Amino acid sequence: MCGRYSLTVSLEELLAYYALEEDAAAALISYGPRFNIAPGQPIPAVIHDGAKLRIGPLRWGLIPSWAKDEKIGWRTMNARAETLRSKPAFRLPFERKRCLIPADGFYEWRTEPDGTKQPIRIVRRDGGLFQFAGLYDTWFDAEGRKVSTCTIITTEPNELMAPIHDRMPVIVPPEQMTMWLDRGTTDTLRLEPLLRPRPADELRAYPVHKRVGNAKTDDPACIEPLS
Repeated sequence: MCGRYSLTVSLEELLAYYALEEDAAAALISYGPRFNIAPGQPIPAVIHDGAKLRIGPLRWGLIPSWAKDEKIGWRTMNARAETLRSKPAFRLPFERKRCLIPADGFYEWRTEPDGTKQPIRIVRRDGGLFQFAGLYDTWFDAEGRKVSTCTIITTEPNELMAPIHDRMPVIVPPEQMTMWLDRGTTDTLRLEPLLRPRPADELRAYPVHKRVGNAKTDDPACIEPLS
């Protein structure tokens, strides 16, 4: 699973990375560095609206358009790549509502020999930005309020991740972002190669303080290597 991540770059860096103009980020009215992002929170996501790329907040935890209530969102923070075409919550979004979720690191908890859980942060070796493959959907509550939500897709682990966790997020490389976001691509079989784990040598992992386990803790110390 992927249950925590970070995005600490400035808005200017984020827009430059995706070659976006400021008006494409008009919905990000309260953007700032975040060191411990958790499910249920609004997170920046990139979509193609049919005319251009734009970036805005989606609540992490996908609520399908047909859901009776929003509780399902706590069970859909992740979507397994292997079952995207069979799970009702993900099948249609996989065809038509794909997004990218920018990040500069993510956390997983490794089980130690004594049974304790040690949080590990995984980043690119070059320290750069990357993006998770995501899906999004729109749901309306009983009062007609629009709620836009998303999920992060996971896949089997690579050699770096296998000793840490049995899943890892799908990371979309820059050269495949256009294909992933293309609303005209509804043949999901064409997208399957994008759902494989990224090579282990692109990433590095290091332990961090257990304080990251508290979703209310969000400060630079969360990403510092454990001394």
